Amino acid sequence: MTQAPTALDEAYAACEEITRREARNFSYGIRLLPPPKRSALSAVYALARRIDDIGDDGTRSFAEKTADLAAVRDAVDAVGAGSAPHPADPVMIAVTAAATRYPIPLGAFAELVDGVEADARMDARSASTGEAAAPYRTFDDMTVYCRQVAGSVGRLCLGIFGARPHPEAAHYADQLGIALQQTNILRDIREDLGHGRIYLPTEELERFGAEVRLDERGVLADPDGRLAEYIRFAADRARGWYADGLRLIPLLDRRSSACAGAMAGIYRKLLDDIAADPPSTYARRRSLSAWQKAGVAARALTGRLAAASKGPRTS
Repeated sequence: MTQAPTALDEAYAACEEITRREARNFSYGIRLLPPPKRSALSAVYALARRIDDIGDDGTRSFAEKTADLAAVRDAVDAVGAGSAPHPADPVMIAVTAAATRYPIPLGAFAELVDGVEADARMDARSASTGEAAAPYRTFDDMTVYCRQVAGSVGRLCLGIFGARPHPEAAHYADQLGIALQQTNILRDIREDLGHGRIYLPTEELERFGAEVRLDERGVLADPDGRLAEYIRFAADRARGWYADGLRLIPLLDRRSSACAGAMAGIYRKLLDDIAADPPSTYARRRSLSAWQKAGVAARALTGRLAAASKGPRTS
């Protein structure tokens, strides 16, 4: 006799559906995990997606976004305090169960909220001035943001993966998340500009003589190739962050290392493609094909993920 699904089963199923629908890159790694970890990581992803969506909602004011983010922060704090989640919120039901089963650092969600609040402030500034906001003067400034929105996710994942004892495990997870976010930023320069956001450090753009603007065709303008030169420089630096972060892989069990390796491998391949042809990102969003992603995931599962080359870590 088939047992009826419980509320928790349905909550996990809802989170896994969100992951399948929204996590176009991460889902290739998540599906390599055994079912309990897959469900828990899907719950973490679903909540992170909710937080991101609040920041990206162009129909909401800054005050509305900050109120919504505060509500998420309160809900996560309640989980940490042992309170039961709202029975109509499958994502928080699943996160609560996952946090009971695994040592998930719930405080990392608060860091993610901080980063998304920074995005909301950027949007408000852009709306008030009519110009794209570029709040990060230095690479270190941008790295703080990357740590909030992506290093935090790396540490959340580590709580589910588990790792053999190592003093630097959380640091490696953080570095890997930051490497992925640097890739996102380089991939999405045009898209972010369309939303009034420039994440690239202004100090570095000035040093390279590069601008972030659209030409009359709606394509990133780069008449002298200086933006392309900067993108190649930034991609080479990001490779160093991948090299640091991938030191996490040997500390994980086989399925968790395959998951982390697939996620990192997909983004690192994307970074290499961008570095090889920066102008390819000027008019459209670069991505890997489904076959390319599946190939990276298969190599990660068999332990054949290529070692990252060590790149410079200086700004």
